[in-house]
Amino acid sequence: MNNTFISICIPSYNRTDELKRLLLSIDCDPSIIEIIICEDYSPKREEIRSIVNKFATASPYLIKYNENSVNLGFDGNLRRLLECASGEYVIFMGDDDYFLPKKLDKYILFLQKNTDLGYVLRSHLTKHSNGSIEYFKYLPKSQPFSAGESTVAWLIKRSVSICGFTISREKALKFQTKDLDGTLLYQVYLMAQVCLKYKSFYYSEPFVHNVHGCRDDNPMFGSSESERQRYTPGVVSEDNSINFTKSYFELTNYLDNLYDTNLTKLVLLDLSKYSYPFLSIQRKRGIIKFLRYSKRLETEVGFGSTIYYHLYKWGLIFLGEKICDRIIIIIKRVVGHTPNF
Repeated sequence: MNNTFISICIPSYNRTDELKRLLLSIDCDPSIIEIIICEDYSPKREEIRSIVNKFATASPYLIKYNENSVNLGFDGNLRRLLECASGEYVIFMGDDDYFLPKKLDKYILFLQKNTDLGYVLRSHLTKHSNGSIEYFKYLPKSQPFSAGESTVAWLIKRSVSICGFTISREKALKFQTKDLDGTLLYQVYLMAQVCLKYKSFYYSEPFVHNVHGCRDDNPMFGSSESERQRYTPGVVSEDNSINFTKSYFELTNYLDNLYDTNLTKLVLLDLSKYSYPFLSIQRKRGIIKFLRYSKRLETEVGFGSTIYYHLYKWGLIFLGEKICDRIIIIIKRVVGHTPNF
């Protein structure tokens, strides 16, 4: 008999110390969870295997460790993790993210009381290199969402990070596909498919720490065959950022064609309103390159359709990324959550 309620699923690629930190941060009841790690054919495979084996020997948790025979890439590895899981719910975690102390049991208890949910949007926090802590809370309080197009359109941007991403395994398995491999948005695809048909929930208490590796020019993507067609590995280049942004609309067009929805139009409007992270990630390249990049966001993607986009753009030009980041953190603290426009 399978008593596993939660599968903590970790796609692993070339991170060792970070993976060890994540594993050691898991502090919940071991009787109802399993930890699944899929190592994606990285140069540090042997080190990762050693870390997992040592943890498994000393840990009370059930560990399932898999090594992919080829590099599946981000999307393919998430699909593989889902196939290996047996829990009622899957919680994805990036291998550089980690759980906050004494928060996971409470979150699991919430899930046990709400087993009809298809997906849960979690809040999270991140600690910046200057020591400041930024909270990502999307609404004033926890609340349910009904299934449907408008819910999915709102959830798409807020569901990109896999840190704490929680979905019903059984429901997600219905929609497995390779059609969107290379987009780096497979988790968003699963969320959209599930939330078009099943109710979801926003859980407002952070229980995970999200490490924004891409902000430090340290992305771990681009090595699989599907990703090499779009991305240069190991950098956050202008082309990488543009291609990633376009992937959102590859996803929404895919769903619009399947279901005759209007997600592309709705998501374009939402991403333009909340386009600051799309812009700021390239500000460190200098003003000339940033102006060229922002022009591409306007002409190739269509982000220039709202006043908010232009406020972010010119704020970054005149004030720079660090000051703009501080202003946004202050606004979030005053309001208590990300403002909704």
